Amino acid sequence: MTAPVAQTDLPSDVDLIRAYRDGDEASAAVLVRRHTAALARFLGGAGADGADIEDLVQESFFRAFRSLGAWRGESAFRSWLFRIGSNLLKDQFRRRRGRVVIPLEDGDLVAGDDPGSALEAREARGRLEKGLGMLPRLQREVFLLRVQQGMPYEEIATVLDTTPGAARVHYHHAVKKLKDLVR
Repeated sequence: MTAPVAQTDLPSDVDLIRAYRDGDEASAAVLVRRHTAALARFLGGAGADGADIEDLVQESFFRAFRSLGAWRGESAFRSWLFRIGSNLLKDQFRRRRGRVVIPLEDGDLVAGDDPGSALEAREARGRLEKGLGMLPRLQREVFLLRVQQGMPYEEIATVLDTTPGAARVHYHHAVKKLKDLVR
């Protein structure tokens, strides 16, 4: 039996990008596998219509690889990729002039063996979905990047083209509004 591969044994994003720039197409595939699920979760949580998420993810990667020469490594590749995805989503919102209700994962809810808590969880979920939909775009995106993706404020600031201090303020306001709505 072989020992599991430690995370540190995997090539970094920077190494994969360097290899891709040198002609190794397989490195691009590793980057796509590594970041697709997180980007899709972020876009879905930020309000992308479920039917559009796959297209937005594909377009984000397409633009990232096409513009890889512009990425200087000052921020993490994932942050840069999320920023591309966020910009595509903003463009889509502008074109559609509307917002979409944010879907939540069913696995995030309480087990359904207690009808009382299941009903309470459904009601809380409804209030949370409504609350997320009511948040201003920037507050919603900061909240999702912080809670769903676990990003530090510095990285959130890079993704959303703001400052870490502003990201903290947006997160604080989002949490306060959501707490009031979910109660």
